[in-house]
Amino acid sequence: MLSETHTKARTLGVNFSDEGTASIVLWAPKSSSASVLIEAKQRTITLEKKEYGYWSLETEEVKPGDEYLFVLDDGKEFPDPASLSQPGGVHGLSRAVDLKSFAWTDGDWQNIDLESYLIYEVHTGTYTSEGTFAAMEAKLDYLVDLGITAIEIMPVAQFSGDRNWGYDGVLPFCVQNSYGGAEALQHLVDKCHEKGLAVILDVVFNHIGPEGNNLDHFGHYFTDKYHTPWGNAINFDDAWCDGVRKFFKENALMWFRDFHIDALRLDAVHAIKDFSPVHILKEIKLEVEQLMWETGRLHYLIVELDLNDNRFINPVDQGGYGMDAQWIDEFHHALRVSSGQPGTGYYSDFDGVASLAKSYEDAYVYDGAFSEHRKKKFGIKASGNAGRQFVVFSQNHDHVGNRMLGERSSQLVSPSMQKLMAGAVLVSPYLPLLFMGEEYAEPNPFLYFVSHTDPELAEAVRKGRKKEFSAFHLEGEAPDPMAGETFNNSKLQWDLPDTEPHRTMLGYYKNLIAIRKKYPALNKLNRWNLRVAHDPSRQTLTLIRSHNEQQVVCFMNFSKGSHEAELPDTPGTWHKLLGSSDPQWGGQILMPESVSGRSLLTLPPESFTLYINQNE
Repeated sequence: MLSETHTKARTLGVNFSDEGTASIVLWAPKSSSASVLIEAKQRTITLEKKEYGYWSLETEEVKPGDEYLFVLDDGKEFPDPASLSQPGGVHGLSRAVDLKSFAWTDGDWQNIDLESYLIYEVHTGTYTSEGTFAAMEAKLDYLVDLGITAIEIMPVAQFSGDRNWGYDGVLPFCVQNSYGGAEALQHLVDKCHEKGLAVILDVVFNHIGPEGNNLDHFGHYFTDKYHTPWGNAINFDDAWCDGVRKFFKENALMWFRDFHIDALRLDAVHAIKDFSPVHILKEIKLEVEQLMWETGRLHYLIVELDLNDNRFINPVDQGGYGMDAQWIDEFHHALRVSSGQPGTGYYSDFDGVASLAKSYEDAYVYDGAFSEHRKKKFGIKASGNAGRQFVVFSQNHDHVGNRMLGERSSQLVSPSMQKLMAGAVLVSPYLPLLFMGEEYAEPNPFLYFVSHTDPELAEAVRKGRKKEFSAFHLEGEAPDPMAGETFNNSKLQWDLPDTEPHRTMLGYYKNLIAIRKKYPALNKLNRWNLRVAHDPSRQTLTLIRSHNEQQVVCFMNFSKGSHEAELPDTPGTWHKLLGSSDPQWGGQILMPESVSGRSLLTLPPESFTLYINQNE
């Protein structure tokens, strides 16, 4: 049946058999007729109506590379909702692609354990001057040398124009043409696996972007039962939702099966509205498990979630949705306030080192307590969830780019504080994520940018951005998101890592990452085998992590003054692993190389210090 999901091959859109026959499947329950227009032949072929709103055709007349459109009963022509290629953009012709034709060389690749993921988030358009997948390949050795094990690529689904964060995608199966398209993404993934890097792809299943969004002409993709910050919600539980659910399940399976993606990061799943007996996320999980059983390849599902609800990450057999991990913004918020970020807006609920200590211990800061910002009790305890189920960071695309001027940490805090924040993330019992460029203190901002071709939409985005930051007029005007300059100013500057002070910051990150990867006390993500002490009056926090006989103590001083801290009373000698204040890392205070007994250390201002006791 066309309405069923098939894990072995994509069924929607235009696909090719091994013999070269084209199978065309369109879900268009709103239409009384449907046909495909083959552009080169200027020929229209009628599709056969099937049950549940599907239309289909088997034909020898469509070949890979042919461009086509679907024609509905009102005579209007649209790109394929499941298009794999849009060489002329969202308003242009779809191009037929045979995904099976790519010559993969990663047959021996095995996805790494989730616990070993050390994630680096990249935006394809601004990561390099060229802004393509091919250009990104030239930076893979750099990432391997840094110590990264997984790259996370911001959304690549086709959006209008060639400048966008990616969350305005309107054709979820189509790889952005300005980045290089489907084959270039396959090539990038193949190269990543050759280098030992896992690949996470950010996908958006909670809304569809504005320009070029034609899905509503075909079927009941949206519902007015619910709303999201970006418009009507996707229809996962209203009338005609079966076709919508199949559409997104097939999308998830395609990335894993046909692009060899190792993990998906599902954007803002709290905005997915679904009261079906089986939540769409759980259904995707079950389909992915079937795919893994068939292929022998391991895949993960990671969600962005702003609910502090571990139902999303609990196993299916325990009543959960089975997601493998989730982002926790609360760790970020607590860390930013600890670093001196003003406690305004969504930071207002966080109390510096006290909140950070709670996140180290409990993952969620709010797990049933009253949230003043939300004006209600918020969250649930996640005491049974492992450390590998949480992703933490000191900055990411959202929390940088949603600032009016897009300032990174390098522009907001001192180099000393940057090193402290990096340490706080990388010694956590969770999965660490770095945002591109933070490892060498990139000074360029990461601004909000779009390139809509619809003049009215473009102007609406400009006005909306200005209105959002109208209270910040003392900081100047919000940069024009439509301007090419805004996009270009957000690109990384690859000449900087070889110059000071960026070279030293990069060396610090490399050393810190190597320490995490070397010592089981840090890389074994046992949330329950740690101790945390904090002193809000002095803005200090001490984190002790252990594995078997190995203990690591992490001293964090967020204040601008020196403070004393006591090493744990443990037999043996404590040896320094890292001191952010050491001259080697641009500091001025050399911490002792080793300390015996229950000794006091003087922690320099804005410093991060690591000691290990092997108890051997």
